[in-house]
Amino acid sequence: MDGSAVKLLLFGRFMGNLMRSVLCIALFLVLMSLAVPAYTANDALPDPTSTDFCQAVQKIMASTDRAGEITLFTDMPEYRHSKPSADPHNIYQVVTYAGQRPIMVSCKIKGAAHLRSAYGEDAAGEQLYCPEIARRVKAQAIADLHQENNPEAAKTLAAFVIDENEPFITGREYLADFPLSYTGDDGAVHLNTPGLFQDYDSWVTWFLPANYQGQAYCHIATAAYMKAVATGEIEPGTVITTADDAPVTPH
Repeated sequence: MDGSAVKLLLFGRFMGNLMRSVLCIALFLVLMSLAVPAYTANDALPDPTSTDFCQAVQKIMASTDRAGEITLFTDMPEYRHSKPSADPHNIYQVVTYAGQRPIMVSCKIKGAAHLRSAYGEDAAGEQLYCPEIARRVKAQAIADLHQENNPEAAKTLAAFVIDENEPFITGREYLADFPLSYTGDDGAVHLNTPGLFQDYDSWVTWFLPANYQGQAYCHIATAAYMKAVATGEIEPGTVITTADDAPVTPH
């Protein structure tokens, strides 16, 4: 084999190794882009009275690391009339109280598809829904009860059923009165997880006003509420309202 052939062979091997290295790096970058830097299933949710809570909900439900700029309302009519936006990324929160106890957090956030449209395909991943947040809150409440040396209440709470509520498509339905908890025909305590969702990728989006597109809303019972029902401090059947006089501050 002459010198030119040897050089050509070595060059071919070099290029083959280079291409394999490039492919490995590309695969690594793809896998990294698919990794969700948001909350994992084992991460504790923030205090429900802080704005961090609905920012965490935004991250979890849209599988994103985008938290959004958040406003925490202390006036229910302001929350009712608020509309989240993708660009700028604005989201909203209100907390419902029973006396001093926060019993429900309401979040208005953006769906994954709308964030992808605004910020690129890597901006968000799988779309999750309100029951996923309720399950995480329930797991956190059970852990709290164990830490408080109340295994019986933890066992009671573990038997609570998180309802897989179908998201509403209108704000009127989302804002209607509903029982946060109830005793079902099966004898178990159920926790409602009502929400609203509009899929930005749907053909229907083209016919909607901009401020109705890609919205994702939730009403979520707090860990404090779940624990109070489990211990018997609160009876199942708490009716939630979004009327003007809804208790959205401690009293």
